Amino acid sequence: MLSKSELKNLSGKEVVCAFKVTTDLPIMKAAMAIAAEQSTGTWTKVATRSDEIDRRLAGRVLSTRKIGRSEFMVLIEFPLADFDAETGGVPQILSVVAGNLFGLEDLKAVRLEKIHLPKEIVTAFPGPKFGAEGIYSKLGRKFGRPLLGTIVKPKIGLDPKATAKYVYRVGIGGLTNSKDDETLTDQKFCPIVERTRAIAEAIDKVKSETGRKMMHAINISTRPDRILELGDKVISAGATELMIDVITCGFPAVQILAEDPSITLPLHIHRTMHGAITRNQHHGISMEVFSTLTRMCGGDALHVGTFGIGKMHGDKAEDMSSKEVLTKDFYGRLDVLPVCSGGVHPGLLPKILKTAGTKIQIQAGGGVSGHPKGLEAGARAMNQAVEAFVERKSLAKYAKDHPELRAALDIWGE
Repeated sequence: MLSKSELKNLSGKEVVCAFKVTTDLPIMKAAMAIAAEQSTGTWTKVATRSDEIDRRLAGRVLSTRKIGRSEFMVLIEFPLADFDAETGGVPQILSVVAGNLFGLEDLKAVRLEKIHLPKEIVTAFPGPKFGAEGIYSKLGRKFGRPLLGTIVKPKIGLDPKATAKYVYRVGIGGLTNSKDDETLTDQKFCPIVERTRAIAEAIDKVKSETGRKMMHAINISTRPDRILELGDKVISAGATELMIDVITCGFPAVQILAEDPSITLPLHIHRTMHGAITRNQHHGISMEVFSTLTRMCGGDALHVGTFGIGKMHGDKAEDMSSKEVLTKDFYGRLDVLPVCSGGVHPGLLPKILKTAGTKIQIQAGGGVSGHPKGLEAGARAMNQAVEAFVERKSLAKYAKDHPELRAALDIWGE
């Protein structure tokens, strides 16, 4: 999405993209090269191009603004007629707004920073079925506190029985959520159906013993032509949530699941491999763009980073903008639940919550399983850190009466 000031003079019926461009060319020449390359132009004069085609379909430079020595922000508008939302979907959209422009020789670097999609395109996609509100509701929780989760560690290696035992122990410790990691799908050492059944039993056991509901995201990332069948299979085995690696599977995989009535569970979207495209602040595509497309395609929860806190490289402003596009008005689409993970431990929770608010899911993998007193203690320490934040007490003060939190702070600090 673009900011209100950027949207102020737009018609609202076209696709508008903001590009960060690094070039030694006159900026208007560089901007026009992008607009032409992604619509009606090519590297040489061709007999089939006409003024009439350009009037209907050519990209148009709206503005340029210098932001650095050789760097500029460029707004380009693409006519709605250039897009085929229903048949071409996100693959065709990305081919227009983020296609060959990255290879233009006269550009030192170019990054797609923001995208504005009109209602006609957005409403051709399903949007979230559950969104943040639906996930909270399924867990019997209300807004005002974050959902706390973990990632089963190690990423790969545990069998179904050990995985289920892990989920049970963190559930007893008070976590609402757990999930497979991005590398675990249906390997022979941990078959997905057997794993799903074992985890379902563990979650039922947590509820019977504590009265608390819990959900675990089963990673069904696979080929798009097989993902619906796999989703149905794990739902039949007792799954409570599905997980998809959106960059590696592709946005259509999310759309396929969101559109099908047989998929009756929330879709937890992992962004693994995004750093190959988003990390360079001068070249590539921003996470905000991927967040917009994920919401449009039907993701219910999406990883957005740690807001500059934790182990993973991240830009605080970009992580916040990713979170905001998941929760702003989007032609009536449900809000997506932002998920924060990557080097998170109890000592970081107050900083994260102060920055991002409480309508969020926080995942701690090593920050739970690495607790010196075990998984249950790691889960309790996470909850105790939230309690300290809610009660406006320092972690150090709260930890005096809560040994699990104290132990976490002793090894990881604040």
